[in-house]
Order: sequence, then structure tokens, then C-alpha cells
Amino acid sequence: MPALSVLDLVPVRSDQTTGDAVAASLALARTADELGYTRYWLAEHHNMPAVAATNPPLLIAMVAAATSRIRVGSGGVMLPNHSPLVVAEQFALLEAAYPDRIDLGIGRAPGTDPLTRYALRMGAGGGEDPVAQFPTYVDDIITLMSEHGAAMEVAGRRHPLRATPKAASTAPVWLLGSSDYSARLAAERGLPYVFAHHFSGQGTAEALELYRSSYRPSERFAEPRTFLTVNACVAETEEEARRLVRPQVLQMLAIVTGGTLTPQSLVEEAEQVEIAEGQQGIARGMMNRWVIDDAAGARARIAELAATFGVDEVMVHPVAGSYAGTPAAATPAREETLRLLAG
Repeated sequence: MPALSVLDLVPVRSDQTTGDAVAASLALARTADELGYTRYWLAEHHNMPAVAATNPPLLIAMVAAATSRIRVGSGGVMLPNHSPLVVAEQFALLEAAYPDRIDLGIGRAPGTDPLTRYALRMGAGGGEDPVAQFPTYVDDIITLMSEHGAAMEVAGRRHPLRATPKAASTAPVWLLGSSDYSARLAAERGLPYVFAHHFSGQGTAEALELYRSSYRPSERFAEPRTFLTVNACVAETEEEARRLVRPQVLQMLAIVTGGTLTPQSLVEEAEQVEIAEGQQGIARGMMNRWVIDDAAGARARIAELAATFGVDEVMVHPVAGSYAGTPAAATPAREETLRLLAG
């Protein structure tokens, strides 16, 4: 088995408040920490009724405080939504508080609707396109988080600019993507890179080959570094896993077909929803790319995927739903997915 890590979107069920969802994710993070998982990353999504992961730095601080050894990071910060200095300040402070436990994963896509994107950047005045400026913004963050920071010459005087007064260590920057753009940039900059296999499911091999074949060693990373992301639902039996995964299937169908987004259904609620005939093929295609099985089958599938894509680490996004009557501040089936995979 490869090393295992966790990606968490902090899902919100129909019977949960935001506070319940955050409490459930903290319990999941403690489970991952106790089981020896390598890292725990939190996504950034906005204005979605089923996702509470709106602010990775805040969630990272909570998770790092609730755990003892696991690396905690962003999967990822959607850079077009934020000022590079703010991101650098946030992660420099996190690294100072939890040295050698923080990862800064950065994505290029805004990852939200146009209204939310406008509100996040207050109109992004000045006409600068933050997506087009992505490579420069990445460089700026790395420089600002470094020990010496940056400086500007203004009116004949040198003005220093640092993300934190005295950095003793710097969080590694990972580039995330679902196309070859970030693969090329990560290779050019000598940075670690992760392809969003859990979401896309296509183009993974090509993106990783492009990254590895064109990689330029950097001072911090002499060799290319990557891992695989997969959606996973593991239970005592495959039949049970397929029941538990249905709420996530309905969520993803709504996203990819432009349907109405709602809080995540309970398993019993999801079982009452009939998938339209025209969408059944999409649902089957998604499930075929996910890991949905009992412990032995899931572990074998993950080992096979790691070998296929040449990685020694797999980050699982636990997508098991919950039954009616589950405590609001818990997601036992997600925790069980981690336990069964860890063996």
C-alpha cells in the first residue's frame, strides 16, 4: 500500500448546521492522525449549500490544533480569489505555529460562481486578471514567505516586505490542477504538483508524464513530487459501500448537469431519488472511477492505482454518506472508510 492522506471538503448534510459539519471534520482529522495518515488537506469552495470548506487557513488552524503529527494543508487555496500577500501572511503564520506540519496547495481556478468571485475580490479593481497573473502571484507568495521576503525601491529608499517578521521555516508550495497548465508551471518552477484525479478522472497520466518529463530541479525539491487523489467509500461489504456513496453521487450529478444544489442527503433520502435515465450513464462512469468496496477490495484498488500512475502516496476524499439518526456532529461512515483503508 502507498502512504495515505485525506482531502476534506467539510460536507454539510441535510440534518447538520455548519458547526456540526466542522465538528465532524475535526473528529475525522483526529481519526486520520491516530491512524498514521500522512497529510490532511482542506478544500476551498464558496456559496455551496453542501460544502463548509470556505476558508482553508481557518480550517487548517483548527485541524492542526486538534491533531498532533499529521501534516495539514490546503487542497487548495484558489489564488485568483485572494491577494498573494494575504495568502503568504496566513501560511507563514500557520507554519510558525505548527512548524514542518503545514502545506500550501494552490489552485488557479476561481472555483466559484461569478457573483461570489466578484464579492471575494471586491470587483478586483484595476483591471488586472488574477488568473493571467497566476505564475507571478505564485512567485510572490514564495518570496514573501521566505526568510528575507521582498523589497521595493521607492523614492530612493528600500522598503522591505515580509509575510512574517522572522520566518524560521517555510511551508512547501504545491500546485494543483485539472489541466496541463499547472503541470507545466510546477515543472518549470521545481514545485510539487497534484492533478485533480478525484474530480476529473481523465488526463491524469498525461499530466503527470508532462510534469515529470519537463521537471527542472529546484533548491528545495531536487526531484518531481506528486501523489494521486481519489474519491473513496469503504464499508464492511461492497453492497454497503454502494448504499453509503449514493448521496455523493447525487451531489456530483447536480454539479455536472447544472442541477439544483442542496445540502447533502442522508442515505435514506438519497435512496428515494430516482436518477434520470439520461444521467445513469454519467453516474456509472463516476462510480467506476471511484473506490467503492470492502476493505480488501478497496486496498487492492488503491494499490493498483498507485502502481498505474507511479505514485507512492494516495490522498483519499472520503465520500461516504450518513444514515438517519447519525449524531449531527459525526460522520461515522467517513471515519470507517479511513479505518478500513488503514488496515
